[in-house]
Amino acid sequence: MKHPPAGVFFRGLAMGAADIVPGVSGGTIALITGIYERLLWAIVAADSDALSLALAGRWRALWHRIDGGFLSILLLGILTAIFSLASGIYWLLQHYPQPLWSFFSGLILVSAVLLIRDEVTLNGFDSLAGFTFGVCIAVGAALMPPVSFLAGLPGLFFAGAIAICAMILPGISGSFLLVLMGMYEQVLSAIKTLQIAELFVLAAGCVTGLLLFARLLQHCLQRYRALAMAFLSGVLMGSLVAVWPWRQEVLLNSAEGVITVSRPVLPLAVTGAQLSACLGACLIGCLVVWGMRALASRRGL
Repeated sequence: MKHPPAGVFFRGLAMGAADIVPGVSGGTIALITGIYERLLWAIVAADSDALSLALAGRWRALWHRIDGGFLSILLLGILTAIFSLASGIYWLLQHYPQPLWSFFSGLILVSAVLLIRDEVTLNGFDSLAGFTFGVCIAVGAALMPPVSFLAGLPGLFFAGAIAICAMILPGISGSFLLVLMGMYEQVLSAIKTLQIAELFVLAAGCVTGLLLFARLLQHCLQRYRALAMAFLSGVLMGSLVAVWPWRQEVLLNSAEGVITVSRPVLPLAVTGAQLSACLGACLIGCLVVWGMRALASRRGL
């Protein structure tokens, strides 16, 4: 299906904004707005045949093969959101974390419901097992304590390669994996301050991981679509744990000493005004997803 450039650009904006926030996946936005499989096909098309076309100077054929118009507009939207919204979202995370996380909880909740309604039939052992496994993977990732990772430019390269795999997988947040690897603040700082060398190495890691992982994901969707969609919907539903608005810092003993981790808790001590704000933000998130789906379906965006 072809999509108008404006629709692709706004999808890119939404994907870029989602990828900045730990717990929210740009792949989720691509899936619920109907461009997920087209995105995978375009990425997978960057293969040895595409390299041959580039070496032969057949740029028009190469552009058509990799769906260059679609990818370039989508990438423009993603980069526009990342570089323009990074500071604002970081500020919201610092000053209004609960309403922001509530908003993303609404996004994810309705996204999971729509995905299950439209793509998944949980009436067999395989689909139920895939869904349950996806939930367990997402919850386990959300509760996992941060781990040490490589530092400097090598760390950025491998962090980019790993995080980008999650960014195109609905329900698993690349930014959240950066948090788990202890690289989130370094990456966000590089984006905010335009550290060219660091951004170049990060981008190289992202391209490497993307080209390798997209083929595996496309193969799974082609051969085992029902099982793959059940797994992805489970991951999406389980990722609600990662964006739960109310959290408490706890201390855990590890091989590296005592570390601080965040755990979801019930909102027992919040004021009525804060709870109302969070419920309102969650409702807005739900309506945004319903609106995006309805608009995309009605106008063919």
